[in-house]
Amino acid sequence: MPGKSETTHAARQVSDAPSPRRLLSTEKVYEGRIWDVVSDSFQLSETGEALTRDYIDHPGAVAVLPMNDAGEILLLKQYRHPVGMDLWEIPAGLLDVEGEDFVVGAARELAEEADLAAGTWNVLADFFNSPGSSSEAIRIYLARDLTEVPHHERHERMDEEAEIEFHWIALDDAVAAVLAGQLHNPSAVVGILAAAAARAAGFARLRPADSPWPAHPSQR
Repeated sequence: MPGKSETTHAARQVSDAPSPRRLLSTEKVYEGRIWDVVSDSFQLSETGEALTRDYIDHPGAVAVLPMNDAGEILLLKQYRHPVGMDLWEIPAGLLDVEGEDFVVGAARELAEEADLAAGTWNVLADFFNSPGSSSEAIRIYLARDLTEVPHHERHERMDEEAEIEFHWIALDDAVAAVLAGQLHNPSAVVGILAAAAARAAGFARLRPADSPWPAHPSQR
């Protein structure tokens, strides 16, 4: 069995890293209500041919896995039109408020979508939602020590959010649902599996909530 130092070294070897390439041109080809589509021409090497790639220019997002004192997590059912399905998700939202702290944005989404506030925050995982077609970076937080937002302070949910349903579920049951192919939302899938892995270590290895996030578009 590998020792701790060997495991740490192996983890560093598979760490994603910036890889700057020569950008020849960039153009916004579509301006949307939430995100835009840009077209970049670039070179993989100084002598290489120009390549052109179109992708979604996204402000990034945060998601929150709420966990109560019994170790249950909160899932929200919400209709998603592009896939035509009701999906069980975790609270999440765009980082579309300029200059907003990431944790503040996550707390805002937790309050707006789940009527909850949290006293303890940690980073669960960072990932790119679809790196071949979008710049969207997502950070998932684990939120614990939960309290309910007072009724008079609750956000009025509109449109699809008005249909949100809540369900508390044991973490093990949520993991089973992921592995059975019953859950499809990427933030929920990643967050559930990451929480199960973190629990196995007593949550001791989780990063602080204010850990650097160099993969976010504003930091690249």
